[in-house]
Amino acid sequence: MSDPAGNTGIAGNGAERSLGQLVASATAEMSALVHDEISLAKAQLRQDVKRGAISGTGFLGAGVVLIFSLPMLSFALAYGFRAWTGWHLSLCFLASFGVNVVVAGLLALVGAAFAKKAKQGKGTQKTAASMKETAAVLQNVRPHPRPDTTPVLEKATTVARSSA
Repeated sequence: MSDPAGNTGIAGNGAERSLGQLVASATAEMSALVHDEISLAKAQLRQDVKRGAISGTGFLGAGVVLIFSLPMLSFALAYGFRAWTGWHLSLCFLASFGVNVVVAGLLALVGAAFAKKAKQGKGTQKTAASMKETAAVLQNVRPHPRPDTTPVLEKATTVARSSA
């Protein structure tokens, strides 16, 4: 096959490149490939961060709407008590407030239980202790002697060369 430059092959008309030129070319291409991979990783990371920010903004907006909807829920609960029991409207609003206090108390207990478990957790301390133990073991390691894998024929020629 011929290339676009008109050379007919590897040995044709000075197209043969030296080993040094080939290594330099391969090194330059590998460097360009690594730089392109890094650029691609940065672009993907920026896109992931952007998506995460949009997602977080959506969750924040949903939380704000939910918080501002809670008074409406309280009103609906009070008027529901009124329709269900026939009590005076002020007692229904007090009952609605009481239900909100009980729900808040239950959520606080759940939060306290998880905080207590998190405080008792020794995850990072266990990891640090494990790393120290591994480091201590590795400090005492000595390299094992490697078996001599040189064939017998090479040993004989080596000895013959050294005695000559």
